[in-house]
Amino acid sequence: MIDRYLLRYFLGVVDHGNFSRAARAAGVSQPTLSSGIAKLERLVGAPVFERDSRRVELTLAGTRLLAHARRIEAEFAEVERAGADTAPARLIRIGIAPSIPAAMVERAVAAARVAAPDERLELVEGTRRDLIARLDRRRLDAVVAPAEGDFTGELLFEEGYAVAMASTHRLAGRDRVTAEEIAGETMLVRRHCEALAAVSRHFTDRGVRPFFAARTTNDEWALAHVRAGLGITVMPRCFAGPGVAMAELAGFDRRRRVAIMVDAAGGRAAASGSYAAMREALCVSQT
Repeated sequence: MIDRYLLRYFLGVVDHGNFSRAARAAGVSQPTLSSGIAKLERLVGAPVFERDSRRVELTLAGTRLLAHARRIEAEFAEVERAGADTAPARLIRIGIAPSIPAAMVERAVAAARVAAPDERLELVEGTRRDLIARLDRRRLDAVVAPAEGDFTGELLFEEGYAVAMASTHRLAGRDRVTAEEIAGETMLVRRHCEALAAVSRHFTDRGVRPFFAARTTNDEWALAHVRAGLGITVMPRCFAGPGVAMAELAGFDRRRRVAIMVDAAGGRAAASGSYAAMREALCVSQT
């Protein structure tokens, strides 16, 4: 049996002209979409696309499939429209890693409520590992989290880390500071930080062993402590905001990529207005 999401992948490639644009439109990575097309071709029993480095064209089998795929998708859409008045509201479940700023999540959720007011949106917070496990079990439709290794998902933005300090701090006007310059500063530990081990090594390798005034897994608390002058900490640059100054940490070049990942089928997320609006808002947040 050919699943609907495979036909949607196929139509996406036809409509967008290449695999990368089709993958972005479907909210999946290009490898995920390519894997889906390969599965479709196995089910059809023949290649549906001829592709080279410059273009993608339908094969004879693909041309024959296209008319059927258009009709089937149109019938699916008609059934959805017919049942829209009586069906329960669509539920979309999105996991958010705790190191995504609350202000960024707020903007994304607000955009989702405007774009799809009739959908029910459930947000789930958890560690990246826990959220990915739930996604693999299809208990979530999408996850927004820092990417690791050869991740499967769509890159939303990439950023560096910086030393966050109160805007009244003596070094607040600096663009760049060294570990040695802040060796005597009181610091804060963000225990859930993906770069925590690398940050610790950076300081210990330079003989810096500061006093820690607080250890927290809550970035809103960390920012409050920074603004209040309790201490300084290393944070992703997306946490910059009123009352907080950011300075590059000399020699610390680590960067993080934040991605949105969907379940293997991808159908629920791809059909969700909430998902599309949140994805767009999260990308815009860093442009």
